[in-house]
Amino acid sequence: MQEGLVIKSQSGFYSILTVEGEQITARLRGRLKKEWQDSTIVAVGDRVCWNTPQPNTYVIEEVLPRQRALSRLKPLSSGRGSRRWDRNGYLREKEQVLIANPDQVVFVLSCAEPAPRLRMLDRLLVGAERQSIPVLICANKIDLVGMEKSQRYFASYAAIGYPVLYTSALIGQNISILRAHLAQKISALVGPSGAGKSSLLNALQPDLGRRVKAVSQATGKGRHTTTVSELIPLAVGGWVADTPGIRALALFDMEPEEIEAYFPDIAPYVPDCNFSDCSHTMEPGCAVLAALATGEIAQHRYESYVRLHQEHRKLADMYWWGIEEDT
Repeated sequence: MQEGLVIKSQSGFYSILTVEGEQITARLRGRLKKEWQDSTIVAVGDRVCWNTPQPNTYVIEEVLPRQRALSRLKPLSSGRGSRRWDRNGYLREKEQVLIANPDQVVFVLSCAEPAPRLRMLDRLLVGAERQSIPVLICANKIDLVGMEKSQRYFASYAAIGYPVLYTSALIGQNISILRAHLAQKISALVGPSGAGKSSLLNALQPDLGRRVKAVSQATGKGRHTTTVSELIPLAVGGWVADTPGIRALALFDMEPEEIEAYFPDIAPYVPDCNFSDCSHTMEPGCAVLAALATGEIAQHRYESYVRLHQEHRKLADMYWWGIEEDT
């Protein structure tokens, strides 16, 4: 067997970059698809082992362990996450891997038109923190509001320690710096629709955004949407994966008690709370609430934490209820 990098996934066919630099198209070995899969079996960015059982026929025999992955709870056609009860009464979740083994992820948000969705950014950051994926926040469209107002939007993230790059595809602001961040790395650009990801890519490399947009999504009739994931080579070296605009993001397989650890502005205060199981919402002697009161934790960041904690507490209660009903 030989190893390779999955650079495209479409309708059960996978384009693999071999160690010799050639591209082949392979299918997945049937045995890998038989059991219930809690996660995407093969994702763009995966390292796989492939074989040639017949001339000009390529089969993926094994998916090598992922070092990290940017993922979410797989949405259903209704827009809700794919959480379902199985026949034994257990709550099951399905993970959708947006990209496997990225060197970094670039979260792109616009400063205006549309307004920055900071709660979505907080969710994205939690997902990256959990997987230890390096992050770059790209605040785009600064030409619409100016640098001063743009910096006010994202000041709390810079204060935490997240790198924030202020860009404008229209006037070419900081495009060369963004290009340098992407060089020689496997990167994913993630953000809501309208943030300007394609425009940024076009500014980085002519027609790159157009090519990514063409392969990343094609909308059919009604609710049916075909999503094609692909890594696109960069002229400066490395690869970039654009993702379809995210409307909603539910985090996969996360316990409510662990969420605090993925907020670097909240986690340092947790050891000083009076109660080891403090939820940081109402308990007396809560160091997090004290830091919030003095402005050491931004209000919008705290609200994002509370919303995530409540969401996953509800899911945890549903899970245990299902087990008790089954016993």
